[in-house]
Amino acid sequence: MRVNITLACTECNERNYISTKNKRNNTDRLELKKYCPREKRVTLHRETK
Repeated sequence: MRVNITLACTECNERNYISTKNKRNNTDRLELKKYCPREKRVTLHRETK
């Protein structure tokens, strides 16, 4: 039931992180604050397709 997802920065749109989530418990797109190496600061990262 767990699927791999890719997290992309909302400001520079670079895909920085790969994670997993449980589709049954989290049906909407995941949003996390993570470090972006291009921006050199913590930004919001959203799940992409």
